[in-house]
Amino acid sequence: MIKRPSLAVLIALTAVGPLALNIFMPSMPRIADELGVPYGTVQYALTLYLVAIAVSQLFVGAISDRFGRRPVMLAGMVLFLVSTVICALARNIEVLILGRMLQAIGGATGLVLGRAVVRDLYGREKSASMIGYVTMVMMIVPFLTPTIGGFLDEYYGWQASFAFAGVFGTAVLIYAWFALHETKFDRPQSLSLFQTFNGIGTIARHPAFWGYALFAGLLSGMFFSFLAGAPYIMIELLNRPPSEYGLMFMFPAFGYMAGNFLTGRLSERLGADRMMVIGAMLMILGSLTMVGFAAAGVFTSWAIFLPMVLVSLANGLSLPNALASALSIRPDLAGAGSGMCGFLQMGIGASVAQVVGLLQTDSQWPMVGVMATSGFLAVCCYLLGAAFRRRARIAVRAREAASMSVVD
Repeated sequence: MIKRPSLAVLIALTAVGPLALNIFMPSMPRIADELGVPYGTVQYALTLYLVAIAVSQLFVGAISDRFGRRPVMLAGMVLFLVSTVICALARNIEVLILGRMLQAIGGATGLVLGRAVVRDLYGREKSASMIGYVTMVMMIVPFLTPTIGGFLDEYYGWQASFAFAGVFGTAVLIYAWFALHETKFDRPQSLSLFQTFNGIGTIARHPAFWGYALFAGLLSGMFFSFLAGAPYIMIELLNRPPSEYGLMFMFPAFGYMAGNFLTGRLSERLGADRMMVIGAMLMILGSLTMVGFAAAGVFTSWAIFLPMVLVSLANGLSLPNALASALSIRPDLAGAGSGMCGFLQMGIGASVAQVVGLLQTDSQWPMVGVMATSGFLAVCCYLLGAAFRRRARIAVRAREAASMSVVD
């Protein structure tokens, strides 16, 4: 019998990567000033973090399918701590970016394997509910860390944010060492590279997986568009202090947490697809509201953050169900599937964040436009994923009916 790890350890491990991503955000303008580089150059510390966390997730999941969840998770945490020290001691932008990329690889293990462990233990609807609870509590950390990062940057300098991340990571590593138990026992014994990564190709042959995974990735793209654009809009264009940006960021946090809470309570009752439809409708409403404010020339912090509450609520409802649906396509390859979902989420996030940075002007339109485009494409991908899943079910039933008629 598998000894189930506590929900708390999964939450803590999953939170490490997002914490390192978000606590850094309010410090970007100061880092640009102190290191003597343009703001767009500092943006690479965000973009390449997302690229590194995306690519590493693709391989971390497959490796954990072969070697187990626990050893891969612990090794990733050690790498996270070493790279955090490199970031804190960086005296030029090149070293900082290198440290951020290594930090991302370490943080990726928690993101991938937290979901994989849940799928090891539960079915589609139950895993959606559990992922909802994990992300509800886990997202307190990345949504609140801009508040913490803003105050640390304002009073102690940008290095203090990395010191905070290091202390948090150390506590999580110690906790995981004692509380994280192995959940993946049906592992292949071959050590060949082909055997280890074959699951990625197997998952990629399922169209329904791509529909759900791209839906999740594009929803994340909306969030990362906001992450890339909101600090510049608030601090540089609206001339607000970093601490105020951090406080305003709490409003979308509550929206996301509410969505996750409702997912945990309702997914088993309503089903994953119905929850995703509700989330998509709210996401469209939030996007249209943000576009409407921009078109009307309303350029205030509230015109940015209030619609984001609806978008965050939609993400909280949709993301856990999208991920659970994608992983349910091949439950035996949950590690590879989780890694591919993470790759798409972070890869799309890195791309749209860089687009927002490159298009940045003296208005909110670059951020709003990229968010609205991501939302439209997300809805299209969900519809395709649901259609492919429905077609696959019909094909299975037809084969079963044909086999029954042959027996008769």
